[in-house]
Amino acid sequence: MCFPTAQLLFFSMLATPVPAAVPSLDEVLAAMDKAAASFSDMSAKLTRVDYTAVINDTTKESGVVRMKRVGSREIRMRIDFGEPDPRTVIFEKATIQIYYPKIQTVQVYNLGKQRSLVDQFLLLGFGSSGTELARNYSLKVTGEEQIAGEAATRLELVPKAASVREYIEKAELWISAGGYPLRQRFDRPSGDYTLITYSDVQINTKMPDEALKLKLPKGVKIEYPQK
Repeated sequence: MCFPTAQLLFFSMLATPVPAAVPSLDEVLAAMDKAAASFSDMSAKLTRVDYTAVINDTTKESGVVRMKRVGSREIRMRIDFGEPDPRTVIFEKATIQIYYPKIQTVQVYNLGKQRSLVDQFLLLGFGSSGTELARNYSLKVTGEEQIAGEAATRLELVPKAASVREYIEKAELWISAGGYPLRQRFDRPSGDYTLITYSDVQINTKMPDEALKLKLPKGVKIEYPQK
């Protein structure tokens, strides 16, 4: 039995799934605008990979990140890293505290003039609207990938400000359909890069302020390396 050409084409289309179109830049930015409008907090597991070009070395570590918006712009963040270098990093206002439990020491750093730069990268994805990204970066969609089984649109971001390009030559975000990142990559002019992948992302859980505070045991040494 012979099928006409039109019928053969019909059945071949049923047998071969048509790949979904990659979202456009406008669609991705609109999803980020929507997510940013309601963003209050997030928590997730993270894996961080740092590559150092001059010695061709890669390090990898894992942890848990918590982030909360306070007011219209301020972001508070806590990251608890595990072995091999356990530490807790707290970012609040213009201060970073790093607690090293193995040596019972906290190091405190004042960001000073770098505060605005740190704010920009803290908000690069979580809590950052597509409108903000378009204002500060040249953007383009470079494809779609699966991150931990979830579809994500890959965005390339080149900072418009020369002062920012001194630190970050290019950034990439893998944005979920919900408008938040599943992966971030930061490429520096030296050839070094940092790659952060998120999993078990929880958004807007009414996180209490206590979840971001650093509770220290008695006798901990406090250092101010900048002084």
